Amino acid sequence: MTRLRLLATVLLIVAMPNGTSSQTGLRRLSTVAALQQYAGYYHLQSVLLHGEFVESGSRTVLRGGDLDLPVLLNDERTLSGLVAVRGQVIDVGRLEPGDPRLALFDRAQDPERWPRPGEELLLSVTGVSQAQLATSPSVRGLALQPWRFEGQEVTVVGQFRGRNLFGDLPSAPGQSRYDFVLRSADAAVWVTTLPPKGRGFDLSVDARVDTGRWLEVSGSVSMDRGLVVITGKTVELTTAPDIMPEAEEAPAPPPEAAEVIFSSPTEGDLEVSPTRPVRLQFSRGLDPASIDGQIRVTYVGAGTSEAAAPAFEHAYDLDTRAIEIMFTNPLERFRTVTVELLDGIRTFDGAPVVPSTLTFSTGG
Repeated sequence: MTRLRLLATVLLIVAMPNGTSSQTGLRRLSTVAALQQYAGYYHLQSVLLHGEFVESGSRTVLRGGDLDLPVLLNDERTLSGLVAVRGQVIDVGRLEPGDPRLALFDRAQDPERWPRPGEELLLSVTGVSQAQLATSPSVRGLALQPWRFEGQEVTVVGQFRGRNLFGDLPSAPGQSRYDFVLRSADAAVWVTTLPPKGRGFDLSVDARVDTGRWLEVSGSVSMDRGLVVITGKTVELTTAPDIMPEAEEAPAPPPEAAEVIFSSPTEGDLEVSPTRPVRLQFSRGLDPASIDGQIRVTYVGAGTSEAAAPAFEHAYDLDTRAIEIMFTNPLERFRTVTVELLDGIRTFDGAPVVPSTLTFSTGG
C-alpha cells in the first residue's frame, strides 16, 4: 500500500554569518506567547519582541508577560528593564543536529534527545535597545505589549486586512464569521464578533478589494491562544493618521509551505466504514478558493475505471485547518481507496501545500 508521503519539500535557507541573520524581509512584531503557540509559522522569521532579560539557571531568557524564551545573544549585550529585542526565531526541532545556526547554543533540555518541531524554541538575537512601556493603546502597542491592556477597553486605528488575507498573523481566533485583521505599519491584531460595516461602508472579510480602508475600532482586549484580540463593540471609517510608524523592513520573506499533519482514516487503515468521511488537517491555514479541483479520489485495483471513481464533496474548516471529504454514495465494499492532494492548493498567504497521498481499504 502507498504510504502517506510528502512529494515535495520546501526548505527555507537563511545564511547566518557570525551568528547574525542575513535574511531580508518584513520583521514581524510578536510576543513570546505567539512564538511558542505558532512555532512553525515563525520559524526562521525575523521578529521584534518586547520583554525583559532574566537569568534562568545557566541561561539567559527573554521574559514577555509571564512566559520565557531562551535567547542566543551572539555579540549583543543585555540591558536591564524593558527592552526591544530583534532576532530570528529558531524552532530547534526543525533543524538537524549540527546545524551551524546552533553552534553557540548550549542546549539545556535533555541534550541526548533531539526535540520535536515546536518543542524547543530559541531567539537568535541581532539587536537590543531600550523600550518604553506602552501608555496609550495603539495597534503597535497591543501587538508588542498586550499584557499592558488585557481586559481593558481600547480604541485603535488601523487598516482593514480582511480575514487575514495577507498572512499578517499566524492563525485565526475563529470566534465569529466576521473576524478580521487590523494592521498599522508592521503591527497587526484581530478584531472579533463585530461586522466591519456601518454608515457608508460594508466591507467583506473575504475580498481583497475591500482591504486598505482605515477603521477606528473600539472594544476589549484579550489573548486567545497567543493571538491579540479586540472583541469589537464599535467600528467607524476614518482616515490614515498624519504620522505613520514606519515598518521595520520590507518585503516579507517567502512563507512556509504547509503539509498534512493528521488524517482520518490514517494511512493503511483497514475495514474503514464505506460511509465514513475523510478528514485531513494541515500545519497552516489554507486559501479555501484554491482547493476546488485539487482533490482526486480513486479506487485501486482490477476493474477500476475513471467512471467508477467515487463522487464526493468537500468542506474546509478555517478554525481547525481541516478539509473534510464527504462521499455522495457509500464507497464500494472491500476496495482500496486513494485520496490525492494535487499541487494547486495554497495557504492563506500564498505558500504551496505539499502534495500527498492517503490510501486505505473499506470493510463490509
